[in-house]
Amino acid sequence: MDVQALKKVAEQMVAPGKGILAADESNSTAGKRFEKIGIENTETNRRAYREMLFTAPNIGSYISGVIMYDETLRQSTEDGKTFISVLESEGVLPGIKVDGGTYDMESSPNEKLTKGLEGLPPRLAEYAQMGAKFTKWRAVVTIGEGIPTDANIRQNAKDLAAYAKMAQEAGLVPIVEPEVLMDADNTMEKCGEVSERVLTAVFEELKNAGVAIEGMVLKTNMIVPGKKSGETVSPEQVADATLALFKKILPDNLPGQAFLSGGQSEVDATANLNEMNKRGPYPWKLSFSYGRALQDSALMAWGGKRENVALAQVALIERAKKNSLATLGQYQGE
Repeated sequence: MDVQALKKVAEQMVAPGKGILAADESNSTAGKRFEKIGIENTETNRRAYREMLFTAPNIGSYISGVIMYDETLRQSTEDGKTFISVLESEGVLPGIKVDGGTYDMESSPNEKLTKGLEGLPPRLAEYAQMGAKFTKWRAVVTIGEGIPTDANIRQNAKDLAAYAKMAQEAGLVPIVEPEVLMDADNTMEKCGEVSERVLTAVFEELKNAGVAIEGMVLKTNMIVPGKKSGETVSPEQVADATLALFKKILPDNLPGQAFLSGGQSEVDATANLNEMNKRGPYPWKLSFSYGRALQDSALMAWGGKRENVALAQVALIERAKKNSLATLGQYQGE
């Protein structure tokens, strides 16, 4: 395991002024996105949509890496250039989601575990050979009546650590993504308590598995209230709670943490990130790895029509630029 090489890539992923585009929606999730704009969920449409995103002019100025789905990693533009080569020509690192989605935990069916560890090393070796530079694995933790249980938090942490170790052994930087879901009616305080339990367990298990912390990137949630709680919070409150937790738990040798948007609006995700970076610097970089919070405006502008590609690309770059400023604490609002 070449830790120095991993560290170099991890640092590139969270370089100041840049962040990661999460374009790793599974085919079924892509279908949900396409429903919003009334187009059919076909391979042709998925490919056309990803081509629109990846060929946006100047994408490499604001985006350090793109997380892709297996299908996408193997696709090419209409004129035959592989997506990997298109991204690399812009200085953007190609990445790949390697988990197999979630399933119900046997002892606690309202909680989820993530599948995909079986047969992972050969898949990682193939992705590395194809040109991927980093990987991602997502574990979800649900807040509810009597949950999350310690057993669920611990098993997800163990699986994240096992994946991260395998990724590093294949020469790929792991993005370790424990997500405390924001879908319930819980308070912001509850999100903070659960996130602390989760991150504590994750870093314990990463250590136990012998993962090189300096050769990975964390991707976790901000401390926010559940969507159904009716609680409204300011960027200052989100920053206070999130930074207090990170200062307590994140190791100084972690290159960076790239936030997930988790269903926040485009504007909230950017404003909250900006507020945190206004108060820096920290031992680790605070960046973004957004899906919907980078793509929503672009998806709506595109609408599945070839004649809207340039317009959609402008929308994507506009959003990426705002988040780029937020990584520097220089975003001025909309």
